[in-house]
Amino acid sequence: MPRKKYKPTSVFPYHITARCINKEWFNIPLPQVWEIFSDYLFFIHHAFDVKIHSFVLMNNHFHLILSTPEANLCQTMNYFMRETSRQFGLASGRINQIYGGPYFWSQLRSEIYYGHAYKYVYRNPVEGGLSLKVEDYTFSTLHALIGKSKTIIPILEDTLLFSDVESNMKWLNADYKSQNYKLEIKMALRKNQFQFGRDKDRNPSILENDFYLS
Repeated sequence: MPRKKYKPTSVFPYHITARCINKEWFNIPLPQVWEIFSDYLFFIHHAFDVKIHSFVLMNNHFHLILSTPEANLCQTMNYFMRETSRQFGLASGRINQIYGGPYFWSQLRSEIYYGHAYKYVYRNPVEGGLSLKVEDYTFSTLHALIGKSKTIIPILEDTLLFSDVESNMKWLNADYKSQNYKLEIKMALRKNQFQFGRDKDRNPSILENDFYLS
């Protein structure tokens, strides 16, 4: 089924992800990849007035949550993808394309949906076996938010995390209560508008009620 036509929003944040072609790793060291992404996240914040909620860099893809007060996601991400791809090519000497296709986005149209995406993004390194705790993964804005490193990425004030840091760090570090919950969130993020499916009896997902339930 084709994805719905893009309808820009200035109200709701987006989850965005893109990966390298053929799921290959970036051809340069990850700290260098992080530096390039950081530079361009800094730039798009100022040039396109986007608000960056979170960013996590993995070995061959990234996760980004941002808001677009100017409803300019397309212009912002086209620039971001083009210019980071160009910089990776220059740094690695690679002449072929870097990304495996266009970026994918999902509108997070409620605080509950935002919370599910937020945990999914920050737990990605743990789920991928790259870190034992979310706060220990270097290539994540969370690492800077809790004071473990400095970053030039202009992160929006994290009202979710700082509403109760201790409790929310425990929540982020807690395994999903069910692998089905993790799968439900993953599938919801593949839709242009984050949305859970219904069970065989057409009942809504329990995850619709609260993001802490995952």
